[in-house]
Amino acid sequence: MAVSKDPQNTSASKPLSAVARLAVVGVVGGAIMAAMAVPVVAAFGKASEVAGEQIGALPAELATPPLPNRTYMLDADGNRIATLFEENRVSVPLSQISENMQRAIIAVEDERFYEHKGVDVQGLIRAQLENTASGSIQQGASTLTMQYVRNVLVTAAADEEQVEAAVEQTTARKLQEIRYAVQVERELTKDEILNRYLNIAYFGSGAYGVEAASRRYFGHSAKKLTTAEAATLAGIVQSPVGYDPLVNPEDSETRRNAVLTKMESLDYITPEQYQKAVGKPIGSYLNPKKISNGCAESKYPFYCDYAVKQILNDPNYGKTTQDREDFLKRGGLVIRTAMQPKAQAAATNAVMNTIPPKDPSKKGAAIAMVNPPTGEVVALAQNRLWGTKGKGKTTYNYAVDQKDGGTTGMQAGSTFKIFTIAAAMEAGFSPYTVLDSSDDKNFAAGPWGCTDGNYFGSYTVSNSTSSGDFNMLQGTAFSVNTYFVGLEQQVGLCRTVDIAKRTGMTLANGADLPIVQSFTLGSVEVSPLALATSYATMANHGVYCKPHAITRIIDEKSSGKKVVSKIEPECQQAVSREVADSVTAVLTHVVDGGIAGRTGAAMSLGRDTTGKTGTTDTSAAVWYAGYTPELSTAVWVGDPRGGFKYPMKNVYINGNYYGQVFGSSLPGPIWKQAMLGALADTPPSSFELQPLFGLRTARGGGTILPPSYTPAPAPGIATPTPTYTP
Repeated sequence: MAVSKDPQNTSASKPLSAVARLAVVGVVGGAIMAAMAVPVVAAFGKASEVAGEQIGALPAELATPPLPNRTYMLDADGNRIATLFEENRVSVPLSQISENMQRAIIAVEDERFYEHKGVDVQGLIRAQLENTASGSIQQGASTLTMQYVRNVLVTAAADEEQVEAAVEQTTARKLQEIRYAVQVERELTKDEILNRYLNIAYFGSGAYGVEAASRRYFGHSAKKLTTAEAATLAGIVQSPVGYDPLVNPEDSETRRNAVLTKMESLDYITPEQYQKAVGKPIGSYLNPKKISNGCAESKYPFYCDYAVKQILNDPNYGKTTQDREDFLKRGGLVIRTAMQPKAQAAATNAVMNTIPPKDPSKKGAAIAMVNPPTGEVVALAQNRLWGTKGKGKTTYNYAVDQKDGGTTGMQAGSTFKIFTIAAAMEAGFSPYTVLDSSDDKNFAAGPWGCTDGNYFGSYTVSNSTSSGDFNMLQGTAFSVNTYFVGLEQQVGLCRTVDIAKRTGMTLANGADLPIVQSFTLGSVEVSPLALATSYATMANHGVYCKPHAITRIIDEKSSGKKVVSKIEPECQQAVSREVADSVTAVLTHVVDGGIAGRTGAAMSLGRDTTGKTGTTDTSAAVWYAGYTPELSTAVWVGDPRGGFKYPMKNVYINGNYYGQVFGSSLPGPIWKQAMLGALADTPPSSFELQPLFGLRTARGGGTILPPSYTPAPAPGIATPTPTYTP
């Protein structure tokens, strides 16, 4: 909040007599002595006694909370993503503030600054006489130290009521300033007080402190302030709106000239310097720079918002939400994130180029990219601009869960089939096991492998790709629904859900994963980030790492730039390496290899990779997810207005007509473009798998044995009881 000097009032009234004026001197003098805790206070009578009582009720010391400062959010390479602040302030030492500025503020606000002890008694008495004689407040007579105190009280205020109390025009408030000013002068040097004042004062146009003000108005640091520029800033503090050169340039120039006149009279500048400065039109040196503030003005607003939400949701940064908000508001932080500029740019370009934000179809696309060995979220993007109004704008982050600023999620389709593959491997089922995968197949009622008392009715499923007799490699490459529902029934529905949970899968709304027969078909609503995280667990040989955007937070205000937090990967073995590596081997055949008609054939990257398409019933949502050893990525495409009401059928998207959109037709190409861009300078590496049943990756020369080959399960395969509790 802006803090200005006492307001001016030009209303006239009858002057006081000489006797009355003398009485005023006694009262004011007594109040000053009371504030300064001088024993002679009693000599001034009853008025001084009252003043002493008021002063005695004040806290013994002035609490000086840290000044709110800018916080900077950086990407993994140290580039600035966003600037965040409650108050636009950059605190700097006095050595970084030009002498022109120091002299200008002293000249116009407190010419005896280096002479008094916090209270200019002569000035106070003169001001009180003038104010009393006129019947109104004509002069404030606050020293720089007293103004500093007032600004501290405003900064420390917890609510508007306390702010008003800090600036109200009463004797008690003035006495409070006096008392604290004397204390400050005892504890700090004059230069320290001047430095603190110049860092806390409000200079209009949202600029707090002289450094932010210099950058705001002139586009350079406070160290480079010229005489004219310094006089302009010094003139603003009396009326931050009235003398704002961007709002009232004529009044600001008049005020600047008054400051220059004062500087010359005090010999702070020569007559020649005065003439040179006063002759400059104020517009000749204004170079205003608007400082972006908040995620909304970031180049990557949705990633920025996700990172901020991680702080607000983490009790490590404060017990309550308010505590965590205050942590951010205080600022002065450097938040290092895991965002990789190349990956973020590739992801953003992929979604924006495929479906422009203002495309008439109104379809949405979102992508999440995760580093498997650490859980670092290296990119989040969607084909929307940040905003609450207008075509192609939203403040919802489609790529993340609801608690992180996202929606309630979208059905994931066949991308969930990997959990059934993992459950089968963990239960000892051979990937060469052949199942009847005919179309419109009815599955019998029963417990479906659950041991918790659940009983499920009969369930009929249709195929949208191929039908027949298939083994696991073929069923995955063709994404055969009846194959996977049959496999889910045999290996255990509860085991399948449990593995999804272990690998990091969550519902976007935060609820528990449901145990439903359609689970393997992806009938539950999730976010791209949750899916990318579960796939990353498989890429990381079965080790789940909690997704996170922030890697380190540094407090720039503290001495030595204290590290507030350093985020280490939170990882744990979710499934065995052999199981995860087997899933990876199977998924490589969706993209590469010799299975004709495989759904991910167009997404080959020329390096070891996996992939899985996902298309829900009626194409309400379509997906593609996959990973290399270095990067796990999931892409969703659908309609934010509601996928079932506005399905991905009979629609023109970016000028192209689609009778029906599948996972391979839009999400797949987005995924491929983003992955190629993100990995452009990363040498190819192999998965280094230890799979079961002699499985090989498609690029490793693996062969698909004929359907008649059905070996027995490998010996020694652990078959743990599912730990999922519905």
